[in-house]
Amino acid sequence: MKTMRRALWRAGWIGLAAALFSPPAARAHCDSWDGPVVAAARSALQEGQVTPVLKWVRPQDEKAIADAFAATLRVRRLGPDARSLADQAFFETLVRLHRQGEGAPYTGLKPAGTAEPGIVLADQALDGGSADALVAAMERDVEHGIRMRFARVLETRKRSGASVAAGREYVASYVEFIHYVESLREAARGAEPNHGTHEAPAGNPEKSR
Repeated sequence: MKTMRRALWRAGWIGLAAALFSPPAARAHCDSWDGPVVAAARSALQEGQVTPVLKWVRPQDEKAIADAFAATLRVRRLGPDARSLADQAFFETLVRLHRQGEGAPYTGLKPAGTAEPGIVLADQALDGGSADALVAAMERDVEHGIRMRFARVLETRKRSGASVAAGREYVASYVEFIHYVESLREAARGAEPNHGTHEAPAGNPEKSR
């Protein structure tokens, strides 16, 4: 069991298994109403300081955000309705430029509660200051993924000689299993995350999510 746990740790406890086999839209988090970008924007507007949100955009986009922020503060003074519209426009501008910095498309703000469960666990781990629960959950996910595909290969291999169709079924399950394990190993060995090109300013620990 210890050997299995060490292997799972090395093979993908970071939870990239789900990310590797999910479409980009399902992984989006920064473009949701309850994501970290909108949360930073709400805080900045409340404090009247634009600096906290600048880390979410590239240096070349700072002026555009600063200008949008100043305009939002002016419009907010006109009343509740104007404030709501101005805030949403600022959120959308900030998220759009953040997504551009990642090299990802912006398709509008997503409803709260739509983030992929693994991302929610990752945020909870950061908030709590411990990765233990996240590691345990990811180990379970990875173990399930490996065992399920492994069992499928063994099952299809037993009858692979019955016909060409059965042989192809075996090959398909084998290829899926090998690619799954290969992807986990590549992720665990520290391959660059395929999330975009956005880079946080030097010395800033909060990189794009």
